[in-house]
Amino acid sequence: MKSDNKPDVCVVGLGYIGLPTAAVIARAGCKVLGLDVSQKVVDTINRGEIHIEEVDLDGLVHGVVSRGLLSASTEVAPADVFVIAVPTPFDKNHAPDISYVLAAGRTIAPVLKHGDVVILESTSPVGTTEQMRDMIAEMRPDLKVPGLTSEIPDISIAYCPERVLPGRILEELTNNDRSIGGVTPRCARKALAFYKRFVRGECVTTDARSAEMTKLVENAYRDVNIAFANELSIVSDKMGLDVWEVIRLANRHPRVNILSPGPGVGGHCIAVDPWFIVHGAPDETPLIRTARGVNDGKMHHVIAKAEALIEAHPDAKVACLGLAFKANIDDFRESPARFVASRLVRKFGSRISIVEPHADELPIEFTDTGVSQIDIDDALETCQILIVLVDHDVFRVVPLAERADKLVYDTRGIWPDQPRVVREEEARLKLVG
Repeated sequence: MKSDNKPDVCVVGLGYIGLPTAAVIARAGCKVLGLDVSQKVVDTINRGEIHIEEVDLDGLVHGVVSRGLLSASTEVAPADVFVIAVPTPFDKNHAPDISYVLAAGRTIAPVLKHGDVVILESTSPVGTTEQMRDMIAEMRPDLKVPGLTSEIPDISIAYCPERVLPGRILEELTNNDRSIGGVTPRCARKALAFYKRFVRGECVTTDARSAEMTKLVENAYRDVNIAFANELSIVSDKMGLDVWEVIRLANRHPRVNILSPGPGVGGHCIAVDPWFIVHGAPDETPLIRTARGVNDGKMHHVIAKAEALIEAHPDAKVACLGLAFKANIDDFRESPARFVASRLVRKFGSRISIVEPHADELPIEFTDTGVSQIDIDDALETCQILIVLVDHDVFRVVPLAERADKLVYDTRGIWPDQPRVVREEEARLKLVG
């Protein structure tokens, strides 16, 4: 380690978590190398620019690159601390895919040296950190690896999941508490010392497997609670009730806090992580599995309602408002809004227009469909049906006067003053709500 006691850091993966993490570590005074497989991403960052949208990230990256604290490369180099922040998707059977994690481990293994710390941040199934440890041990038999030696190990390996909200990533990387799980207690202490350099929240040490499970549990908890809200919205539709009014009144109970329903659940965390628990214990997770089914099924419920409304008004032009998985970001991963809009475009073609203020171009499935990308002003001027799929701020502030004459299907509840939402049976009767 350098004489100024600030470690050189290599962050593997420069996506929605990796790049902000690298920038925050660099802001703390550490020299950071960001590693990514995309030359385009590397070149963008080395110009002091960013390839993702996140509040205040552009200024931070420009500053730390200008000061020589952050650079990017496609080639690994020696460092003192390695932070792995690569994707962990699932396959068509919802089995977790940790191939990116293992590939990252294989990439850094040749340059590891005595005293290095390896930290996995990617959301992972229980046992992944140990799998990565075993792979490193196989590739580097010259190193004494923690948990596999009775002597003092040469390196430390730990797991520390991020828990941040897109749109507030920089703030939450700094202020949120962190659960740091070491392969051994010594590993946890080594990782703790590193995180205390840039985290103001409380850093709690545990074992790696508990830390892995903690991240999965956090997101499964939210998924189950969102599923209750989404199921309640479907029941309310069936009974002719306004779900937003029901939730507003129920939440006046001092021990009730029902979340907001929507068109489904998206993002790489909540829509994915519960499957990692189900995969690890399939016979013991009926509730978690059912919640996933409810939230995925809500997308199809929304499609059916939207189709009924559009079919009941064959001459109307339609605007789908939003494609991102949540408000005020440009992240489309596992987005229910994207899924719903693409199905509507597949059926109705050029009758559909897309309004997504956080994207310069539409995802690939909208290519050659005849669909137009327009802004909210054009939608209000030219479309008779508005389908609210994302609660972006630019949509929230549209006054009633500009939308009172529209047919609105509001899946996010952002316009409580809108004339009553058209239901399936009303649409079939061609009644204007």
